[in-house]
Amino acid sequence: MKLTRLHVCGQKTSVTVFVTETTHERMRGLLGRDHLPPDEALLLKRCRSVHTFGMEFSIDVLFLDRHERIVAIHHDVPKRRMLLNLRATQTLEMSGGAARLHGLSVGASLAFEATA
Repeated sequence: MKLTRLHVCGQKTSVTVFVTETTHERMRGLLGRDHLPPDEALLLKRCRSVHTFGMEFSIDVLFLDRHERIVAIHHDVPKRRMLLNLRATQTLEMSGGAARLHGLSVGASLAFEATA
């Protein structure tokens, strides 16, 4: 996985984003983890649907369009759920409550800056 830093509307944040680079990484997602710190996220490229079957914690699911704008946010999604957004081209997963904590809202423009 590639490491990046999240920028929101041009402003750098403290959120480290792990970007999936392979189909296997995308399919595995957050499965097998027992938590995700509020300052970390997972970006699933080429992904417009996710599930939380097998998850141990709730997550915030942010659907992004091809311009990396937030088109939908689902807060505190519990386990055993499926979500789909046909306008999305990628999905950002964060720990439950992290989207609000970082002030993310529908329409915000995101960017992902590579880290060393």
